[in-house]
Amino acid sequence: MARILAITNQKGGVGKTTSAVNLAASLASLGRNVLLIDLDPQGNATTASGIDKQGLKKTVYHLLLRTESVVDVRVRSPEGGYDLLPANRDLAGAEVELVQEKEREFRLRQGLESAAGDYDFILIDCPPALNLLTVNALTCAHAVIIPMQCEYFAIEGLADLVNTIKKIKARLNPGLVIDGVVRVMFDTRNTLAQNVSDQLKAHFGAKVFDTVVPRNVRLAEAPSHGLPALQYDRASKGAQSYLQMAQELIDKQEGNRNG
Repeated sequence: MARILAITNQKGGVGKTTSAVNLAASLASLGRNVLLIDLDPQGNATTASGIDKQGLKKTVYHLLLRTESVVDVRVRSPEGGYDLLPANRDLAGAEVELVQEKEREFRLRQGLESAAGDYDFILIDCPPALNLLTVNALTCAHAVIIPMQCEYFAIEGLADLVNTIKKIKARLNPGLVIDGVVRVMFDTRNTLAQNVSDQLKAHFGAKVFDTVVPRNVRLAEAPSHGLPALQYDRASKGAQSYLQMAQELIDKQEGNRNG
């Protein structure tokens, strides 16, 4: 059965989509069956996976509205080696259309039930907001991965996110846990970044991934070519860091099974 991971942070521009796409590609390259879900109406994970979001007739929007199944919606990332539930601007209407529906927070969980056995990992790229789409992701997930820049305001935002996760756990998903915090866009020359990193490790301990994702031009360039960094420049520091993080996830999953 797949381990479902929501990659989320209420703050925008912190590397959620970069982390989701590159983790999916890295896990796939390590022999795992992976499904990436683009749950952001901007559809950036779809574009970065090499899929033309404008030409799509079926997206995750249709899964949430129960007009299509996972099998009908999913597409293959041509270079990434993983399956994708794509998104485009249609997804923005899902919140309005679902607001009066019963069990609207469980639509994603229910939609994935038929396909969960097909994958080792299901990664959800969440929008940068606490809305019904994010609630669906957190209600569906086994665990949360939080990409975070090591800067002052990020610490404040992290406290809000942890409180949100606690509320979802209490009301909708008792099994939800924080799998880890990953430090992204990290600049080793920045004293503040080092200080914030130390605070994170002091507070979250082993939940902070050993992997640190550096600021990297190749990571920034890859989406414009519709490629994960692993396919764009495998030797780049960015691509190698996500490979390392993927191995951490695999080790953690196997450790949980054997524990």
